[in-house]
Amino acid sequence: MALTPQDIARIANLARLELQPAESERMLTQINGFFDIVEKMRSVDTTGIAPLAHPVAAVQEVALRLREDIASEPNQREANQRSAPAVERGLFLVPKVIE
Repeated sequence: MALTPQDIARIANLARLELQPAESERMLTQINGFFDIVEKMRSVDTTGIAPLAHPVAAVQEVALRLREDIASEPNQREANQRSAPAVERGLFLVPKVIE
């Protein structure tokens, strides 16, 4: 998948960016370079290869240092929500931003 200069112009417009022609060309080169890397990675056959929990696990045994999953902080929801302009059933109320 390769982008065109028109694609870059559309993306810049959607992001509200004003790109100079040189910047637009540089972005086109960089993004297409990224897509080239993704395509190379997709072409590698990974059938039968188990995913790694950590990248170092490919070369040595890794012991993950996991802590117990326990709450270590007291519940201070009410105290934290006292300054909120609107709260309902423990949730912050905010204005609707999507129509």
